[in-house]
Amino acid sequence: MKYLRFASIDIGSNAIRLLFSNVFETAEGPVFRKASLIRVPLRLGADSFTNNVISPENINRLIDTMLSFKYLMRAHDIINYKAYATSAMRDAQNGQEVVNKVLSASGINIEIISGDKEAEEIASRFLWHDLVTEDQILYIDVGGGSTELTYFNGDEKVDQHSFNIGTIRMLHNTITKDDWQELYDWLIKNELNHSKISIIGSGGNINKIFKMKRRKVNDLHLTSRGLKEAYDEIVQLSYEDRIVKYFLNPDRADVILPASEIFLSIIKITGTKKIYVPKVGLSDGIVRSLYRDYKEGIAQPLSSN
Repeated sequence: MKYLRFASIDIGSNAIRLLFSNVFETAEGPVFRKASLIRVPLRLGADSFTNNVISPENINRLIDTMLSFKYLMRAHDIINYKAYATSAMRDAQNGQEVVNKVLSASGINIEIISGDKEAEEIASRFLWHDLVTEDQILYIDVGGGSTELTYFNGDEKVDQHSFNIGTIRMLHNTITKDDWQELYDWLIKNELNHSKISIIGSGGNINKIFKMKRRKVNDLHLTSRGLKEAYDEIVQLSYEDRIVKYFLNPDRADVILPASEIFLSIIKITGTKKIYVPKVGLSDGIVRSLYRDYKEGIAQPLSSN
């Protein structure tokens, strides 16, 4: 069976991810399968959200990371790649300067995308009908620097928005009351308060909580009660105990609580009972875009440097 291999790079506020995906072209259409994922805990948001710039130290670490990604992509013989940077780089005053330095040193071209494009890539490429039967769905992606909400009614995308509410911002107390009010007003505008709308949740933290609380391997959703129970268990533990008890990475053990709080805040407003967790995110959306570009003859080859 013929397959194509693509690579996506997600430069987030808490970590950087390189995803290799295979796309199998079948008679029924393309089938997307994750091949491997590499995650580097380079917390750019700690720079950007407190000092408004990416520090020289983290610029060098980012360049080293991109160089290693470049050689891995070459070894995997990929057809095409895209590298997107999100909230931390959007907010950094020297974001474009960092992009230029990375391009010069590694040949990897990074695109700093808007919050709306981030929401579009995350949600619109995912065929959620394969997972849930409800017509109305609220797609929530919680990251280190922002939270993306997308509201679907049937096949129609009704509305989407990116909010400057994220786990790293919460850790550094940089979220304002106006930020929360903006999110609340968006839910009210779309009449999602007390709607009991089902949620699709994405991001590393909700994935981890889902794994902790699901009762069966083939469970598709987490209940809002299960999420609250997980939060109540985790909040009682020290940072070190969270790492040991739940096998959390150090850069996951501190952000898992604010991520839970963001989900629980939205659940309180909507009255949601079910949270579907398909374990997809921006990287998966990028791969679908890459495949579409491939079919349209658009390519961005790796630098030969």
